[in-house]
Amino acid sequence: MTVDAPVALITGAGKRVGAALARRFHAEGYRVLIHCLASRLEADTLAEALNQQRPESARVLVADLNQIDNVERLAQDALKQWGRIDLLINNASRFSPTPVGTIDARAWQDLVGSNMMAPLFLSQALAPALSKTNGSIINMVDVHARSPLRGHTLYCMAKAALVMMTQALALELAPNVRVNGIAPGAILWPENAEASPAQNEVLAQVPMGRLGALEEIAETAAFLANRASYVTGQVIAVDGGRSLAPLKGA
Repeated sequence: MTVDAPVALITGAGKRVGAALARRFHAEGYRVLIHCLASRLEADTLAEALNQQRPESARVLVADLNQIDNVERLAQDALKQWGRIDLLINNASRFSPTPVGTIDARAWQDLVGSNMMAPLFLSQALAPALSKTNGSIINMVDVHARSPLRGHTLYCMAKAALVMMTQALALELAPNVRVNGIAPGAILWPENAEASPAQNEVLAQVPMGRLGALEEIAETAAFLANRASYVTGQVIAVDGGRSLAPLKGA
C-alpha cells in the first residue's frame, strides 16, 4: 500500500450496500474508511478481511450521524487516518414509515438527520480536503426522491432534498470536486422482510424483472468516481428501468 493511494470514506459501510462499496473501491486500489454505528462487528470483520488482502488498507470509524458534532468529528477523524480524502460516499441512511398523524420531532431528526443533514455537513467539512485531491462526492439517493412512497413522507422529502444538494454542491465545488448521486431501485429487501405480495408488486414495476445486485450499485459508483471525469451534478438511477414509468406508492 503506497502512501499516495487514494482514500475513500464510506458512511454506513458495515454491511449491505455500504460494504459492497467498500469492497469494490478497495479492489480499485483505494484505502477505505468504513464508517458505522450499530454495525461495528460487521465493520470490523470487513476491515480485517480487507487488511488481510492489503495490510493497513482499511480502518473503521464510529459516529452517530444524527448529531452534528459527531459529523464534524467524523470528518476530522477521517483526515487524521491517512492525511487525505479522495472520495466521500454518503451512503448511511435511516428508513422507516411516517404516516401523516405520526410525524414527530424524533422522526424528523432520525430521517432528515441521516438522509439530508449528515451528508450536507460531512460534505461541507471535507470539501477543502476533497478539493486538494480533485476528489468527488457520491450521494446515495433513492428512486422515491422523484415519486413518493405512501406512508414515508419524511424519508421521501429528505431524499428529494439530497438530490437538490447534489446539484447545488456540484455547482459550488466545481471545478475541483465533482458531486453526483446514485438512485437505487429494488436492490435489497429490508432486513428480516418476508416474501409478500407487496414485493411481487414492486418487481412487476421493474422492466428488468428482477432485483438489482449490490455489485451493480458498486459498479456505478466506481464509474462515477474513477471513469467519469466530465460528469457532475447528475443522479444515475440504477433501478432496472423502474423509473421509466410513474412509481406506485406501496
